[in-house]
Amino acid sequence: MTVFVMLMAIGTGAASAQVLDADEVRFFLTRTGFAPDATEAASFAGLTRRQAVERILSDSRSLAAIAAPDWTSETGSGLQNLKDKSDEEKKTLREQEHRRMFELRGWWLREMLSTPTPLTERMTLFWHNHFTSSEQKVRSAQLMYRQNVLLRQEALGHFGDLLHAVSKDPAMLLYLDNSSNRKGAPNENFAREVMELFTLGEGHYSQQDVTEAARAFTGWSVERDIGEFRWRPGAHDAGSKTVLGVSGNLGGDAVLDILLAQPACAEYLVTKLWREFVSPNPDAREVQRIAQRLRDSRYDIKVALRELFLSPAFWEPANRATLIKSPVEMVVGTLRQFQFTYDDPLPFTFAVAQLGQNLFNPPNVKGWPGGDAWINSTTLLARKAVLERLFRATERRPADMMQVRAHMQDGAKLPGQGALGRDGRIQFANAATMIGFDPHAWLANVGGDALAVPDTRQRLAIQRVVLAREPSAPTNSGLGGTAYLRSLVMDPVYQLK
Repeated sequence: MTVFVMLMAIGTGAASAQVLDADEVRFFLTRTGFAPDATEAASFAGLTRRQAVERILSDSRSLAAIAAPDWTSETGSGLQNLKDKSDEEKKTLREQEHRRMFELRGWWLREMLSTPTPLTERMTLFWHNHFTSSEQKVRSAQLMYRQNVLLRQEALGHFGDLLHAVSKDPAMLLYLDNSSNRKGAPNENFAREVMELFTLGEGHYSQQDVTEAARAFTGWSVERDIGEFRWRPGAHDAGSKTVLGVSGNLGGDAVLDILLAQPACAEYLVTKLWREFVSPNPDAREVQRIAQRLRDSRYDIKVALRELFLSPAFWEPANRATLIKSPVEMVVGTLRQFQFTYDDPLPFTFAVAQLGQNLFNPPNVKGWPGGDAWINSTTLLARKAVLERLFRATERRPADMMQVRAHMQDGAKLPGQGALGRDGRIQFANAATMIGFDPHAWLANVGGDALAVPDTRQRLAIQRVVLAREPSAPTNSGLGGTAYLRSLVMDPVYQLK
């Protein structure tokens, strides 16, 4: 062990024994999950950094807590063969698929909103954006649901197991065209993306490696009727191949193991996790250290996360408020932190889609770019509009409710989702008018009052709960408690974590 590593270990050990204060608890739970409510934050009071990290890692789960829609238990693939259908039958099947996708998005958002282990859903979302697939191309809500189950099941397991499983996932095979990859006519899409986006990153492989790997993945296909992986030996190229210097009659699993053996693989993953949880600017030396631990552990994802969450950089004050909340994080975090009530999550699925993160439909094979790409003058205004609608939900008059219902029943479409159909529009309108927030109860928990003007101490207390750092602009000191709270939520700093 080098002197540097020894000093780092000593320093990290001392820091990890430090008891978290209230601000650090909120920071930690927001970074590793969604913004916590008062009950969740209180449950971590008195814990040290290490104890807090061990708790969220040990509490992680592999199954969703919310029951999935009934149709997910069907044995078929959900893939529709429209070739011999009438126009009316085609319309009915397409509407069914649209309806199922609405339900699927709502189900996952409800899971995020109610999960007792937010890190599980954050990592499921992380892998959804890493192993990108899109319902727009797959065209089966059933297969997208099964992929989501897989990502959650392996979200905090071993990356090697996840890589092998998702590479044979039917939605992935369809999305990256490997279901039609066969001897004599290899399709390189999956082979290229598994290197560039899933394991190594650009610059760590050649075009020849892609060409050879594509041959290795021939024969990996999908049984369309049941939506399961199917090995077709007659379509496999059994000739000798060379990938990253390893030669032989390589099959797909062998190629994946070759990729996992590359040092660049662990470094690529840790770099992405660093940008997800720590800061936009990875520390190269720390990345290498954590990547080595990841490889030594056979790609145990919890090992990498533990090292990241206990690293000095994670807790460094300079790295706070440096990450931008994704639309899902902003909407789900807001609803959780302020304990909004709702009957149906459907409006929230439209909100995150409007803000650029339409679940199960990433924009391309690279997924959502994240970071600074989430925010520009247009999206910032859109985010504020969503927050404004949420926090004024309790002020809607009956006339406003009727206007919303009439607008939706008149055939409205919503961004990123297409036509809802009459029943869906009515469902959306009813759900949108059933969202509630109790500012009296929430402000009382932080020593404030909904109507009275907070004093300096109360203002600071509310501010520290809501924002990751000081607001970007001074607020009106004459605002009552509810109005002051809204002014903080409208501040651009609210978009940071």
